[in-house]
Amino acid sequence: MGNHERKHVRGIFSYAQEITRLQLGDQYTETVDWMRTRPYYFENDHVRVVHAAMLPGIPLADQKEEILCGSTSGERELATLFPDGHWHDHYTDAKPVVFGHHVTGPEPMIRDGRIFGLDTGACHGWNLTALCVPGFTVHSVRAHADHWSLAKRQWQLPVLKTRPWRDFSWPELAEAIARFSSAPDAATRGWLEKLENWAAELRSSFPVLVATAHRIADELTTDELRRHPAARFLFQARNGRLDQTGLAGQCSTPRRTIDLATALGLVVRELPD
Repeated sequence: MGNHERKHVRGIFSYAQEITRLQLGDQYTETVDWMRTRPYYFENDHVRVVHAAMLPGIPLADQKEEILCGSTSGERELATLFPDGHWHDHYTDAKPVVFGHHVTGPEPMIRDGRIFGLDTGACHGWNLTALCVPGFTVHSVRAHADHWSLAKRQWQLPVLKTRPWRDFSWPELAEAIARFSSAPDAATRGWLEKLENWAAELRSSFPVLVATAHRIADELTTDELRRHPAARFLFQARNGRLDQTGLAGQCSTPRRTIDLATALGLVVRELPD
């Protein structure tokens, strides 16, 4: 169990997890169920194996999961315990320990035949390294490409399309669009431009929404207003308390704006595909 698997199991989605979820598609749920069964360590007569780290002098069964898998909190604890070095600088047991997580460079980190850091950056285009036991021979092959850079570019637009844009506040939506607008991919930039235009069109509909609410409020009886799906806004209009400023405060997201437009019988454009 590593920090990435742990994130999937705990439902925490950073960019890498969002990409993986899309890549796995219909197999995602069963894959996460399999991840739940993964142990946090492996040990036999020859070797100890962890994803990220362990505290020297403590049996593996008594280690914190956060440290073993390299979660953010585990990394913080290690930094506090070993401010001037690394946990493996203090590992003195005779049994070898093998770990990954931290990229050691294109070559593995091997010390005293007991400490083996095997993450040699395959996902970044360096090497994939394996240790064969009990002979303790090391094998490396060169990665074909910087896979992470390629995946980030390839999946950026599909990941962006999964964001809950309808439920973002208007400032959040504008900030997110600005943050990704310099994407190197032309398709991503083009879609973000459509998204920005969609948001601007929705916000420009506020005057029409206010005017329509006032018109309907003048046409319906009190009982009809109570039964109307936009009753709250219509009563505000009837009582002279609905204007564009007040509406903007209540329609603070695209979804609320679309819902009100639909309730008033108006047609607005949906989120771009």
